Amino acid sequence: MAENAEKEMTFWDHLEALRFLLFRTLGVWLVLSMVFFCFKDFLFGQVILAPTKSDFFVYQWLGLNVNLELINTDVTAQFMTHIKISFIAAIIVAVPYLIFEIWMFIKPALYQNERVAIRGAFLFASFLFYIGMAVGYVMVLPLMVNFFASYQVSSEVTNMFNLSSYISLFSTMVLLFGLVFEFPSVVAVLSRIGLLNRQQMISAWRYAVAGIIILAAMITPTGDPFSLAVVSLPLFILYGFSILICKSRKTEIEE
Repeated sequence: MAENAEKEMTFWDHLEALRFLLFRTLGVWLVLSMVFFCFKDFLFGQVILAPTKSDFFVYQWLGLNVNLELINTDVTAQFMTHIKISFIAAIIVAVPYLIFEIWMFIKPALYQNERVAIRGAFLFASFLFYIGMAVGYVMVLPLMVNFFASYQVSSEVTNMFNLSSYISLFSTMVLLFGLVFEFPSVVAVLSRIGLLNRQQMISAWRYAVAGIIILAAMITPTGDPFSLAVVSLPLFILYGFSILICKSRKTEIEE
């Protein structure tokens, strides 16, 4: 009965449900933002600015000596950066809740077989998002910081980096990698409902290579060859993983 009632919802009922979803999500986001705003020392000292210090655990593992000096040239930049990072941190923490809300909203419109196929992908989506963020934070960002901090066109030119520039690099590498790592979830859904198979992905590898290079160029703020290579490598691995989880044409025929 409940399922039939959900299917009989009118357009305005769906619009009302969407409105409440947005209000709930916005409320959770604002509450989490205020919480993170109150933990400025931990958020910046232990997380955001950690890759700028030589005692960062990744540099310790690799035997690198990195000490990035940040400066601020804008009167309001530090305060606005505090607010911006609090909002971003709230979004990151709220991802599982946001995915749950989206799933509950679209669930009534799906057939039973579609629910089974998509539910697993939605559960997997949060895990992939945090894996992507970890790759951006632990692998990509430290290598880029180390490269740019040590690179000089002349010994007479001292590297001093602006706070806003570093925050932009940090946000791009960490947050966007989390979003890009959702690709296998999309592939899993398309594969389960029969719109994509493993053979199609393998045959499209040339287009995938071109697309990954273009995407890496868009993600990297500088577009230099080193950043392009560092960003592209995890994306190539991600595409290979997506091929593995995609169902083959033979499997589909057997089913």
